[in-house]
Amino acid sequence: MFCAMHITSRTFCLMALLVAVGCSSSSSSARRATTPEASASPAKASSYFSDWPAGQSPKEIGDRVARHFVESPHQNFGNPGRPRHITYPEVCAWYGALTFANATNNDEQKSALIKRFAPLFGEEKPLIAPPTNVDATVFAAVPFELYIQTRDQRYLDLAQPMADRQWGEPSIRPSSTRPSSTRRATSNPIASEAVKRGLSWQTRLWIDDMYMITTAQTQAYRATGDRKYIDRAAKEMAYYLDELQQPDGLFYHAPDVPFFWGRGDGWVAAGMAELLRSLPQDHPQRERIMKGYKLMMTSLLKHQDEKGMWHQLIDDPTAWPETSCSGMFAFAMITGVKNGWLDPSTYGPPARKAWLGLISYLDDHDDLHEVCQGTNKKNDRQYYLDRKRITGDMHGQAPVLWSATALLRPGDH
Repeated sequence: MFCAMHITSRTFCLMALLVAVGCSSSSSSARRATTPEASASPAKASSYFSDWPAGQSPKEIGDRVARHFVESPHQNFGNPGRPRHITYPEVCAWYGALTFANATNNDEQKSALIKRFAPLFGEEKPLIAPPTNVDATVFAAVPFELYIQTRDQRYLDLAQPMADRQWGEPSIRPSSTRPSSTRRATSNPIASEAVKRGLSWQTRLWIDDMYMITTAQTQAYRATGDRKYIDRAAKEMAYYLDELQQPDGLFYHAPDVPFFWGRGDGWVAAGMAELLRSLPQDHPQRERIMKGYKLMMTSLLKHQDEKGMWHQLIDDPTAWPETSCSGMFAFAMITGVKNGWLDPSTYGPPARKAWLGLISYLDDHDDLHEVCQGTNKKNDRQYYLDRKRITGDMHGQAPVLWSATALLRPGDH
């Protein structure tokens, strides 16, 4: 504490110091930036994220990609026609567009995104899937974000029951009408064990879940301030880290599939970054999750190619550069540098290179090329190498928006 006034009593200065410390300890976690993980200079971190080449700034790119999203119809995993339900890649892009609009104070863009959602309260309501699996439940992230930005109660009333249903016992319906995902959950030994541990019954130990489950719950915490949601997300993430992270910091697609699939690991990196942004500094799981995050970032540095990209199989330099995973890793790394979790001199240049490498795959229609198609797990290396490479798929559009947002907003801690 700096004593600006001349004070003769040393006792009074000591008392003032104790008062200041007490006030500081009661401040919100967003203001506690004195821990070693958040000790990097914001100015130094930001120095790597400015002076962009013409047309390549996060503001310019984000505006283009967000506008393209608003103008796009609901996607159906690259198939023709209208989807049966809103797909999780669209949810992720929608969330990214909303965070970008908020970061840039773009009210026109925000209004367009709200307008896109409005039919889901009416004639398009059947497009909202029942929250019977992780891919369906992550939809809640969008109405939670809309509630955070507008305080319109309708969004919270829609999203919160979805987040709540993800915990506890799975809903039981007559077998003839119960969704197959719910039927599987009641007999799946992994899910059964998860419920015993206080985890979600939607637990599968697929690495994709480390974004899908934790983002829905983290958004619920951001919207409501209810600690139970962030506790759920942190406990789930720590469990997956203990079960799935390999000694080198990367993650197999599933326990029985020993391949480091790019986008699968991308979900992990993005999920940890999103969770750590809001996880209180004093949370008992923060140290464990931060350790897993930093170990993964260290490993990713070794596998980034000279153009800033990561590949379809992360540890195979002969595999093709894949854009959706590269965007997710860029988001996670940028977020770490901006928040002081990662040393800026070590990670700032690779994070910058990742952004510039990623956006080099955008075409004149603002569609990202070289996006891996939706991929199930399979214990076959060639299966991953042979996946189709899609253009404009929202698996890729989403992390472009996340990364643009991360580059523009200040650190959270």
